[in-house]
Amino acid sequence: MHRLNSVARGVAIVLALVVADCGKPSNDPSRAGSRRVVPGGDARQGSILIAQFGCGGCHAIPGISNARGVVGPPLGNIADRLIIAGMLANTPENMTAWLEAPQSIVPGNAMPNMGLKPAEARNVAAYLYTLR
Repeated sequence: MHRLNSVARGVAIVLALVVADCGKPSNDPSRAGSRRVVPGGDARQGSILIAQFGCGGCHAIPGISNARGVVGPPLGNIADRLIIAGMLANTPENMTAWLEAPQSIVPGNAMPNMGLKPAEARNVAAYLYTLR
């Protein structure tokens, strides 16, 4: 029953985010397709970290050599997605939090805690937001 309540809450959050997003003007920075900026993030460093941490073992990631994994979702066009982790609004803050500690956000999900420090997570997020 607890699991069902968690799923219902997740669905309610996603629906609320979608409905809230519908009335925003297209130049609103929180809308998909707009440029997301990660304060303090360096996309070039992020691409290096993605390769070093082996993210391509689970994800297909454009621009990263040998990143052809099929365990996690492909990350092409992640900058244009409304939702990440199945339940979070795709914002720089949420992306960074997810990269730092995915198990604290969705316990038991397939994404392991990789031990990214906050600055590293910002850099990886900055790279991911180049993927359109």
